[in-house]
Amino acid sequence: MLPNFTNRQIETKKPAHNYDIVEGPVADDDIAQRIFDYLDGNITKQDFLQELKFKHTPSHQIALCTVESLQMIEPTKRKKYKRMIDENITQSLVADYNFEEQKAIDIYFESNTYKQLIDNSTKLCEKDWQEIYEMLKTELKF
Repeated sequence: MLPNFTNRQIETKKPAHNYDIVEGPVADDDIAQRIFDYLDGNITKQDFLQELKFKHTPSHQIALCTVESLQMIEPTKRKKYKRMIDENITQSLVADYNFEEQKAIDIYFESNTYKQLIDNSTKLCEKDWQEIYEMLKTELKF
């Protein structure tokens, strides 16, 4: 059974957009329940606002929203430690430049360095994360 691609607009059964692929930070699926908890008076405003903060390791999604985009998927030989590269670089941006975690994630995933990293032909993912981080800093002129 194929998904209905309503992208959280379940009531209307209409697609939220006509994009094949959407990329960006992952929304926390617990948030709707936490909103109801706050509105029902089950948690304080302070607790609710605290829980809205980004609290997990960096999470990034690529949503394949159409059957056509799903048909384009092919296996790759990317290194297993790619996730570790992402986490080390974003955490280094936080530590070295005092960025909020979400800002560091956005900077990294929107960079040309990241685009090169996910391009298998560059073989950039075979390098140490520190070398990739230096490339990012050069790109961003840090």
